[in-house]
Amino acid sequence: MKIAILLYDDVEVLDACGPYEVFTTATRVAVRRGDATPEDPLFEVVTVAADASRPVRARAGLRLGVDVALADTPPLDLLLVPGGVTDAVEADATVVDWVRERAEETPLVGSVCTGAFVLAEAGVIVDQTVTTHWEDVPDLRRRWPDLDVVEDRRWVRADATTGSGAVFTSAGISAGIDLALHLVEVVGGRDLAEATARQMDYAWQETATA
Repeated sequence: MKIAILLYDDVEVLDACGPYEVFTTATRVAVRRGDATPEDPLFEVVTVAADASRPVRARAGLRLGVDVALADTPPLDLLLVPGGVTDAVEADATVVDWVRERAEETPLVGSVCTGAFVLAEAGVIVDQTVTTHWEDVPDLRRRWPDLDVVEDRRWVRADATTGSGAVFTSAGISAGIDLALHLVEVVGGRDLAEATARQMDYAWQETATA
């Protein structure tokens, strides 16, 4: 399963790195269990950004490396858009258009926290049931009144606006870890998801309800 995590300046560190840790840990656990090999991993995760020639400066200043530029991103099974301060990303037509185009051809699309704003700006979510960080729920409702924005949910699944895929939105920050573990369960089974959470020493909230 090929996964891309979108990076940009002012991205929230745990929004991006939490799911990254989940997918890469699941891959290590699967190898250890004999369900995959280093040469044929369960998940292949890359970070992508508009400019791959420099690190992005995440919120609070941490620099994160970028694997590939948007134009060089391979075909994907999952596109994940983390949150953070998304104003500049929402205003960047190159990034928004790329998200829209990739979402049309990618089976699974997800967001963490305010990454939902990027999906809304790209038209990936239009009138579905979605969620975001509790602090940003009123703003998401105000800006996109056709969305059914729910609170007190760790994550929500909805049908994609185009194609036959699914869109997942999660609440704030740590909820992205719960969503990523759910996606590990979808792909690799519950045993692998539980083993991954245990390996991470993380108290996984298995259900979508907060």
